[in-house]
Amino acid sequence: MRAYLDHAATTPMRAEAVAAVSAELTRTGNPSSVHGSGRAARRVVEDARELVAQRLGAEPAEVVFTGGGTEADNLAVKGAYWARRDGDRRDVLVSAIEHHAVGDAALWLAQTQGAQVTLLDVDATGLLDLGAYRAALGPRTAVVSVMWANNEVGTVQPVAEVAREARAVGAVVHSDAVQAVGHVPVHFGRSGLDLLTLTAHKLGGPVGIGALLARRSTALTSVQHGGGQERDVRSGTLDVVGAAGFAAAVDVAVATLEAEAVREAALREELFDRIRTAVPDAVRHGASAADPAAGLPGVLSVGLPGAPGDAVVMLLDAAGVDASTGSACSAGVTAPSHVLTALGVGEDEARSVVRFSLGHTTTRADLERVTAVLPDVVARARASAAYV
Repeated sequence: MRAYLDHAATTPMRAEAVAAVSAELTRTGNPSSVHGSGRAARRVVEDARELVAQRLGAEPAEVVFTGGGTEADNLAVKGAYWARRDGDRRDVLVSAIEHHAVGDAALWLAQTQGAQVTLLDVDATGLLDLGAYRAALGPRTAVVSVMWANNEVGTVQPVAEVAREARAVGAVVHSDAVQAVGHVPVHFGRSGLDLLTLTAHKLGGPVGIGALLARRSTALTSVQHGGGQERDVRSGTLDVVGAAGFAAAVDVAVATLEAEAVREAALREELFDRIRTAVPDAVRHGASAADPAAGLPGVLSVGLPGAPGDAVVMLLDAAGVDASTGSACSAGVTAPSHVLTALGVGEDEARSVVRFSLGHTTTRADLERVTAVLPDVVARARASAAYV
């Protein structure tokens, strides 16, 4: 039995989501069709939309289904910029530790659309520098995007304050909450945000469906064109099966969030204690390094000095443990994580970091498996580094 400790990359589907998906797999009918089969399919989608909205403090009309988090982030950043830009509003502000779906979208706007992009500094724990953020805001600001919680080090941002400051200057404010929804409390209505991204597979739903929560008052220009579905900002045949599984996963993740967060945080702290026993010079990164009660409950970013992270991950894999060197979307890239370097971590140290991420299937047996093999894994990784 493998120990799966890479939930921040993708989370195993919950039984409720599997049941919901299975129930819809044989359904026939395009939800845009007007006949009976189409209307029945549409009811499944609209029921899913209402459930997602209810669990996240949104209105059903604010839920725009997408093909996942990356698409939703691109629609938010590009769509809001295109809808807002005029002669003076060309500034786009994003934190320096954003997922590439936001960061690269913003840089593309700078390279091709005349945007002026500012990467907002964070402190050594990954927390946004609010002073620098306020200094960057102004009448030229079109879009602000600051992630709710970071995928590599787990730091949770003061999203409500970020939103309040952005709206005060008339900017559209977005947050990538892919890692947050289902893991920490998220209420769209109370957040002050205009736009919020989430995706199913990070909280126990199927891969291939996500959503952008978008206030009706927030203008968006479509990134893709076609049949005009989803408020005419996201054309494409609606995924009935995915919507059903997505809603079921959101439902159970939010309902069990409080108890599950306590359980995962306890396991995370136990895992780090075990790692420190096995590798005494191990260090941790992110908000939970300074305060164990802070950050995402299931994310643990650990530096193993002298042991290249990619070698550690491969050796762990061979020993039956799934972990990551950082964001799975950057797999295969040898450059140090942009998140860690933004925290002020040196290149050599950043290359020795491994991310363990826990979730609803994690048990103490998983921790025991990791720490049983870790001393040998680290010793072998360090030995291999000596020959490079």
